[in-house]
Amino acid sequence: MATILAIKQQLATLVEPDEAFLTALKADPRKGVQAAVNNWYKQYAKQQAKLIRFEQHLQLEKELWHAGVKYIAGVDEVGRGPLAGPVVAAAVILPQDFLLVGVNDSKQLNDHQRRQLAPLIKERALAWATGVVEPPIIDEINIYEASRVAMQTAIENLELVPNHLLIDAMTVDLAIPQDKLIKGDARSASIGAASIIAKVTRDDMMAAFAKTYPGYDFAQNAGYGTKKHIAALVKYGVTPLHRKSFAPVKKYL
Repeated sequence: MATILAIKQQLATLVEPDEAFLTALKADPRKGVQAAVNNWYKQYAKQQAKLIRFEQHLQLEKELWHAGVKYIAGVDEVGRGPLAGPVVAAAVILPQDFLLVGVNDSKQLNDHQRRQLAPLIKERALAWATGVVEPPIIDEINIYEASRVAMQTAIENLELVPNHLLIDAMTVDLAIPQDKLIKGDARSASIGAASIIAKVTRDDMMAAFAKTYPGYDFAQNAGYGTKKHIAALVKYGVTPLHRKSFAPVKKYL
């Protein structure tokens, strides 16, 4: 008779239900075996639920692919709200066989999850690119227009020319059919993938800036107006990274 440890190890390799194997285990009187089987079914149910949600996130892309659209770019940006740092956008074109169930709106994921997914998205995407707009331009044209410019730059930086754009709550001035999707990062896998890449890219930039401006806690707050960040503005003043048109920064110019 197999040990409980050996059974757990075998269950860990089981991706789909093996009815004969699981039925045999259900007949095993040992409580440890029954607990292991129940735990496997729970994990399998969770994974299936994730797969269903992921398939729902791909529904818009599937409809376009079915209509003959080959290259669909999902586009999203991060960094509208911070007091410091650039706004960063990403554009991602996914293949039709893309399967990465963890892809979702970056705001629904923690930093560890995003950093696990970002390189996998880049590896499996047909194309991906980013666009960055720095604080002086944000001050000049306003944050809304800066977000649009960052998105357009990301699209134009793609190695493939998209046939259709799925954009989170925005349109861009390009002669490409496009859909403006409210909360698009939660509705489209392509936009969700773009949001993850944009978020990780910007966080890395802010962590690098933290070495140049160590008092502002940029590695932790990503430029947002936290208590420690405001205290640093009071103590050290405004840096070249700060958005001088933003009300909380204006007071300390």
